[in-house]
Amino acid sequence: MTQTPHVPSTEPELAGVRNFRDLGGLPAADGRRVRHGVLYRSGHLAHATEEDARFLGTLGLHTVFDFRNDADIALDGPDVELTGVRNVNLPLNDPAHGAEFWNMVRARDLAHLRTVLADGRAADRMAETYREVITGRTAELGHVLRSLADDSVPALMHCAAGKDRAGLSVAVTLLALGVARDVIEADYLESNAPHRRYRMRRAPEATGPEDREIAELLSPMFEARATYLRAAFETIDAVWGTVDRYLIEGLGLGPAARERLQARLLTD
Repeated sequence: MTQTPHVPSTEPELAGVRNFRDLGGLPAADGRRVRHGVLYRSGHLAHATEEDARFLGTLGLHTVFDFRNDADIALDGPDVELTGVRNVNLPLNDPAHGAEFWNMVRARDLAHLRTVLADGRAADRMAETYREVITGRTAELGHVLRSLADDSVPALMHCAAGKDRAGLSVAVTLLALGVARDVIEADYLESNAPHRRYRMRRAPEATGPEDREIAELLSPMFEARATYLRAAFETIDAVWGTVDRYLIEGLGLGPAARERLQARLLTD
């Protein structure tokens, strides 16, 4: 007998999974809304407790989309296994991307970090990363949308913190569902809530003035900012002109597949 998925009425308190939420209820195309219990987002599941895993097991998930790369997985670990759930790993950036930069962070090379991050350059770096995902990861994003249209719901999308790569994947999915950009942005910014934010790892001895400055320089990279998401939207407009053309020409989501996607994920 197929178990009826549990649909949480309020945001659950998960001990080892940050930034979890149901996208259900968002207003979408033709006066419809995103169906509750079909599309979730979160940070990684590597540190999920047994109780967290039991809760996730009640959701009736078909697929977990993990957008982390090998370096992320090596740092935090693989997702916990959820019985009967398919895990699809689709890295949305190259494992070597930014390796030299993160080596600088680990070496606490303050002089070089000032050079690359100070005076707004950290935020610029983030906006450029968002643009690169939109233009350079069309195959992966298209695969996600076509999978959702065909058979992969209920689905959970996550990366490391659940705000950037997962945030963009959720944003593109919501665009395909006819959700307005301001509504998508409002959900995206929910990742800034203190209980949802990714915890930056620091060495126990990292408490001096230089360490505090490094943390301040890095802070834009650990925030969800409207300017980052808008950079993605502006890239869609600049390259494809319209969302429809982006979905069809960029992601390979034709009208019939988009109708199936909306039928699966929206309710009257």
